[in-house]
Amino acid sequence: MFGLFKKKTELEKLQDTYKSLMAEWHKLSSINRAESDKKYAEAEAISKQIEILKQ
Repeated sequence: MFGLFKKKTELEKLQDTYKSLMAEWHKLSSINRAESDKKYAEAEAISKQIEILKQ
């Protein structure tokens, strides 16, 4: 209840974005390989940003 109005940090936002991109990548991997590769590349870019913020 106390975290109800807590704003997400930049790291939490990036982690949520990464998780959703990886879910899309997995779903597209069996349907459209080219689109799944694009989603994976986006997820990797987000992953690099997350690593930078953790340091």
